[in-house]
Amino acid sequence: MSNMTTSDRVAASREAKSLVLAINEIYKKTQESNLMDIMKLITAKKRKIEKRLKGVPTV
Repeated sequence: MSNMTTSDRVAASREAKSLVLAINEIYKKTQESNLMDIMKLITAKKRKIEKRLKGVPTV
């Protein structure tokens, strides 16, 4: 994954968002705790991708 392009990261971030939204719809109906755990994992990965997209600030 270290060779992801910016467009790869944007696509991955969007995909993660749509996955979380879809899982959330199921979660609302079932209240399955493992679905919440999956959403948390996806969100954590999404944050890492977005942090990389924004870049590391130079001092």
